Amino acid sequence: MNRRQFSSLALGAFAPPAKLPNIVWLTTEDMGPQLGCYGFPLTRTPNLDRLAGEGMRFTRAFTTAPVCSASRSAFNTGMYQTATGTHHHRSHRKDGYLLPAGVRLVSDHLRERGYFTCNVKTAAPGVTGTGKTDFNFTVQRPYDGDHWGQRRAGQPFFAHINFRESHKGPAFPEARKQKDLVDPAQVPLAPYWPDHPVVRDEFANYLDAISLADIKIGKVLKRLEDEGLAGNTAVFMFGDNGRCLIRGKQWLYDAGIHVPLIVRWPGGVTPGAVVEDPVSAIDITATTLWLAGVEIPRNMHGRPLFGPSARPRDCVFAARDRCDMTVDRIRAVRTKHYKYIRNFMPERPYTQYNEYIEKSYPTLGVMKTLHAEGKLSGAQLLFIEARKPDEELYDVVADPHEVNNLAASPLHQPILKDLRARLERWIEEIDDQGRIPEVG
Repeated sequence: MNRRQFSSLALGAFAPPAKLPNIVWLTTEDMGPQLGCYGFPLTRTPNLDRLAGEGMRFTRAFTTAPVCSASRSAFNTGMYQTATGTHHHRSHRKDGYLLPAGVRLVSDHLRERGYFTCNVKTAAPGVTGTGKTDFNFTVQRPYDGDHWGQRRAGQPFFAHINFRESHKGPAFPEARKQKDLVDPAQVPLAPYWPDHPVVRDEFANYLDAISLADIKIGKVLKRLEDEGLAGNTAVFMFGDNGRCLIRGKQWLYDAGIHVPLIVRWPGGVTPGAVVEDPVSAIDITATTLWLAGVEIPRNMHGRPLFGPSARPRDCVFAARDRCDMTVDRIRAVRTKHYKYIRNFMPERPYTQYNEYIEKSYPTLGVMKTLHAEGKLSGAQLLFIEARKPDEELYDVVADPHEVNNLAASPLHQPILKDLRARLERWIEEIDDQGRIPEVG
């Protein structure tokens, strides 16, 4: 099913439900669409594959930022982080910064509608949600509690459950304790990675971490079933940003912003349906409000995926700004066929110092060593270059790894100019705060 067919069905079959559904967000950290249901058989994801079979799978879902706090500041409000001044990673933690007037959390809207809102910590036996918010702004009461069991009898609930398994940290060693592990020799390497045992091991460990997340998500889904809640609960499963590997997280290539998005709503979405048009993570926010019968604010950037107000997107936008101590400003627009990237600070190399990446991405150390020895070649040199190109243009259908920059191609100048103009209009329309240097 394509998006055009889906939108036409929304006019009838997707009328707002008479009974308010429970709504559950299952967010995974630093996870790309390397799942079985997305055609990646090395990763064992039976629970998410089942969820996709029972619901709707979106093949081109993208976050608005390639790092957690900026992305979460966006999809928890339905607004681009660059419009609300929340675009720098882990900013405004101690200065009392408030969201602009008229911008509110999705949980605030739902609470007013009568929902009990919770950021779940004890999600199921053996499953602990992190309770992560990671907002780049100050908010007094984001949730009412930490489990849906705390609600009043018969009260609908909105539950956010965050899984850290696919984030570098304690879960990666835990993932190695599983019985069946991905064979590093079998993993398909992107052309920008050297074929090295450390590189293969890091990628395989990431895939094992996804399998671990799948196991824990499966336990939460079972709990919903055991409590008799699954039949009236809309489940959204998605990543907060792309995969935590070199040229992924913190960057605007697809590896950094392309995430899985699966929506299961019994009786509401067609089981096994697939949507191929681009969607943005902020559309999850708008869809959540629509499901709850909440009027979507006129200023909200997100669009409902379902219902009579659903409007297909022909492109999505994403932004990268300061990440930890690493200052940069990059913007991108992505269609079904092409990706345009504008580097506003091309003089700053991809490998400018970032403590998190230096400590957590062993592939980077391998690449630096091989580069010093003159052993990198072709696309492997792209991430090591001393300067980024001012503009990048990729045919993401023919070149899914985004290594053949077409910005200087005479044949592609009309596409380059069109996407450049779209990006410039977007920057003006949302009043991109990244144009203003950060203070302090």
